Amino acid sequence: MRAIVRHQAMPSADVHELRARLERVQGRRMEAPVLPTHPALADLLPGGGLRAGSMYSLAPPTSLLLALLARPTQEGSWCGVVGMPELGAEAAEHLGVDLSRLVLVPHPGSRWVAVTATIAEVLPVVAVRPAGRIADGELSRLAARLRDRGSVLLVQGVWPQAEASLSVSDAEWTGVGDGHGYLAGRTLTVTVHSRRSPVLRRARLQLPDIGGRLAPVEQGRVERAPAPVELAPDFADMPARAVS
Repeated sequence: MRAIVRHQAMPSADVHELRARLERVQGRRMEAPVLPTHPALADLLPGGGLRAGSMYSLAPPTSLLLALLARPTQEGSWCGVVGMPELGAEAAEHLGVDLSRLVLVPHPGSRWVAVTATIAEVLPVVAVRPAGRIADGELSRLAARLRDRGSVLLVQGVWPQAEASLSVSDAEWTGVGDGHGYLAGRTLTVTVHSRRSPVLRRARLQLPDIGGRLAPVEQGRVERAPAPVELAPDFADMPARAVS
């Protein structure tokens, strides 16, 4: 027996909205837990947090990475940072990272992939700055280990198979007058491109604000725009910076 169904095309905007709604529902109902993060970033991330077993691609600055690590450490999760020798402990603490739950491996050497995979066996969140390209086989084994252990990988740079890519743009510093003064805070736009949704999510944030922490420019305001046809921005050529 065959069922004959009349097909009627949906408007593109309706399709995008439906996909976004389904993604949000899926994020809440997934068996894999979602690690919490700052509310200003949670509004942008698919599922409202960091999905266990997933990988994320981050653009510089390092303050964005530290802002993502802050909430998990505050709630008792251990985090590891691999291949970032200049990462500042004072800056991390100002952004809310609990240093008592932070493990640093500043110089992993040429075996950075193996070091990252080993740390992911025991820590729920691992951040890494790749020292080179990763082979397809190594990527598959690392992804499988993350799924098996339920760990989250935050990569500073371009990364294949990323759950989402976070980029920054339109940075503006405050506190400097006409040739005098001190840098007091920075306002920038954070944009998230998720492979689960064709809709870009972006928000204007203070990172850091005058107190050295992450804060939304307008509480609860998240802008959404249709994703362009081209792929997410390539961060490989952007210099990484440590926050101090």
